Amino acid sequence: MIDSECDALVRWGGLPVRTVPGKDFEEMADWPGGVEIPAEIEAWAWGVAVAGFDSIAYTELFEAFLREVDTTAISAFVIGSWVTGDEMDLTSADAFAPLIAAADRFPNLRHLFVGDIESWQWEISWIKQSDLTPLLRAFPDLRTFGVRGSENLEWERRAYPELRELTFQSGGLPPEVVRAVAGSEFPRLTDLELYLGTEEYFGGSEAHDLGDLLAGTGFPELRYLGLRNAENADEIAAAVAHAPIVARLEVLDLSLGALGDDGAAALLAGQPLTHLKKLDLHHHFISEPMQERLREALPGVEVNLSDPQEPDDWDDDVEHRFVSVAE
Repeated sequence: MIDSECDALVRWGGLPVRTVPGKDFEEMADWPGGVEIPAEIEAWAWGVAVAGFDSIAYTELFEAFLREVDTTAISAFVIGSWVTGDEMDLTSADAFAPLIAAADRFPNLRHLFVGDIESWQWEISWIKQSDLTPLLRAFPDLRTFGVRGSENLEWERRAYPELRELTFQSGGLPPEVVRAVAGSEFPRLTDLELYLGTEEYFGGSEAHDLGDLLAGTGFPELRYLGLRNAENADEIAAAVAHAPIVARLEVLDLSLGALGDDGAAALLAGQPLTHLKKLDLHHHFISEPMQERLREALPGVEVNLSDPQEPDDWDDDVEHRFVSVAE
């Protein structure tokens, strides 16, 4: 799936990302003279993003993009940063509204990402998201959809018959969004990635919020399940250990969170995991003896136990674990 550190997308929809106007863009007069538009439009995942706080507004840049690029050839599109010094309070709805208005000019769009924003531009917890319903309804044929940030994020609980891959990157995914996704129907979805995060940054989901997902009824084709970046990773692991959906997975990903020995022991005590191709637990708080138990129990499985962490002990004897992606 996407890079664990929420860096700028390099590829989307199987294509290399080409973002315009680019970081060095300063004046509208530079376009098209200072922005190269290659002839092979279909060979790229195209992105539009402001260059910085002093940039021209995102809506102006998008209008220029529509003038300069044959959007009928675009299959993958990435909405980058839309925040400038004059428009600090804009939400993703302000950025994707012009895309919705121009939906008929993107007849082949199948892969869409909203909020490809790096931390040096805008911290992930500062990204102002919105109700994604109008966007998803405007493009019902999407195969791949991803979103970064979670403040004010909303997801419509319904059937998504065409989606194959779905990604939510956040410092904390709202429980109501988790429940809505878990309760939706995805007859063709193969890959689902949720950065559950922390309660401090809009998260706070508990295992029961994942109940419909773990039951697997609405996810008949799921092969990759990422329940990542969870502060309550031990609780999530205990629920996953007995979840019906696990039997059909090829990859189970509980990485980037606060998983410790209790969660690892729960996985070992639950249903067999020997059918998995990969168990990804990297960025964890699992002791070395428990790590060895996991490897011994899953000899034919690629078990990623890299990036072990040590808890913070700044509060006397209280152990503090931390997730990889928060603020």
